[in-house]
Amino acid sequence: MNNKITEVVIVGGGTAGWLTAGILAAQFKKKSLAFNITLVESADIPTIGVGEGTWPSMRETLKHIGIRESDFLTHCDASFKQASKFVNWNNPTTSHSYYYHPFTQPVAADFQQITDNAVTNHSAYHYDGAASFAQLFCYQSSLCQLNLAPKLTHTADYDYIGNYGYHLDAGKFALLLKNHCIDTLNIKHISANVIGLNADATDFITCLQTDSLTSPLVNGDLFIDCSGQQGLLIKQHYKIPFICKKSILFNDRAVAAQVPYSSKNHPINSSTLATAQAAGWIWDIGLQSRRGVGYVYSSEFISDEETKIALTQYIGGEVDSVSVKHLSFNPGHLSKFWHNNCVAIGMSAGFIEPLEASALALVEQSAMFIAEQFPHHVQVLPLIEERFNQRMLNHWQQIIDFLKLHYVLSNRKDSEYWRKHKDDTTTPTSLLKLLALWQHQAPSKYDITQAYPLFPAASYQYVYYGMKQHELSDKLDLSQYSAQIQKVAQQQQQLKQVAICNRSLLNSIQQSIIQTSRNKDLTIKKKPFITAPTIIMTRLN
Repeated sequence: MNNKITEVVIVGGGTAGWLTAGILAAQFKKKSLAFNITLVESADIPTIGVGEGTWPSMRETLKHIGIRESDFLTHCDASFKQASKFVNWNNPTTSHSYYYHPFTQPVAADFQQITDNAVTNHSAYHYDGAASFAQLFCYQSSLCQLNLAPKLTHTADYDYIGNYGYHLDAGKFALLLKNHCIDTLNIKHISANVIGLNADATDFITCLQTDSLTSPLVNGDLFIDCSGQQGLLIKQHYKIPFICKKSILFNDRAVAAQVPYSSKNHPINSSTLATAQAAGWIWDIGLQSRRGVGYVYSSEFISDEETKIALTQYIGGEVDSVSVKHLSFNPGHLSKFWHNNCVAIGMSAGFIEPLEASALALVEQSAMFIAEQFPHHVQVLPLIEERFNQRMLNHWQQIIDFLKLHYVLSNRKDSEYWRKHKDDTTTPTSLLKLLALWQHQAPSKYDITQAYPLFPAASYQYVYYGMKQHELSDKLDLSQYSAQIQKVAQQQQQLKQVAICNRSLLNSIQQSIIQTSRNKDLTIKKKPFITAPTIIMTRLN
């Protein structure tokens, strides 16, 4: 391979491939760097696209790539995600018990002191047994409860009154990214199957072999594997070991359905609903035209037929009457993600249940790392490889610990699935240490030792006190923090007066795009005659 790295080849399209291509191309364009990006995509392999939730980071990513938010919302059937809502995770006998994990940080300035007091003060000032941590210290739970939008009609693209990510149709999102990358960012696209590769004496990949008559060989300096669970390069060629995490997070299958709304004015949820079941949980994502609903479960504890029955009961109709996909996956990740001149991103790097929608966030993190730390010369590859692998291993460890936390804190004992999740032998030592610490002090930023963590301290606090609400109401002397609580209450009332529902805002955005398109058509049809003197005066001015 060349000593200088200027040719990037991405194997695989879908959301992971095109998002990676867009992030890299936009960064290269921003820095005026002369790099070429080629994406090789098979027309024979369909994308998994069952619906996705994103983190707020996606707003900055889309802005970085150069996609208008209104175009994204319209083309991807997208809506706003402000939180995750966990239903019946603590006790199945309590009808529709729930808590929120919002995207907006708690309002309290001295948040550490507040939560420290929650586990150390036993004066037992009872505020309201139904009031949760998120409801007391974050206004966003109120927006979610009323299905209100996180922005107003005049709010600019990607700005907000409440922090938010998105719910989107993954297939439509991949298509939008593909068109934008090809038409605007000058990504070279080759529709072909990869049938082999060539490597040099040091096992660095030099080119891909494809079944394309026009591009049988695709040369490159850096190869990014976005080929999904196949892992055409990282797994099939380099044989990088896979670390299975099924002993910690048991879920390995899912059945997903696309459920139409009963009417075109049906409310759109502001949060991803995650409703606990006997052997897993059901996600419920509200898009503009439909819902994406699915049961993710462990095949060790429940049969496919039983999950189908449970999903049918949840939806309230026959699953066979809607579009359904059956998915299976091996929960875990690679032992390393960058080897020689090959990097794995997306499902080729690993996959875990979508409890906190971390899949696309990992794609963003991976692509941004490469864009910002791009190895311009082959001599720096080993150092960048080491940094990338350590960063991604840290991310995966935190994701696994954080997802397991949701199960470990549960009081459910209605099935072997939940009882086994409470077994210490299924819990990482790193999480057990934190749980022991939190018996005596609150979750805090000092518990997070990784650099660039995916989940901040507030996320742990939302989940911890959401699941252990009794500790909040029994031990927190809320009288000391009446100012913060009052501030949140005032914010909630103010937002209720000005915020509109998700459906109304999204309809308004749709109408605005339609009107803009009509105005452009009228401008073209009625193009004014401009005289030469007018042009001269305009230039002088």
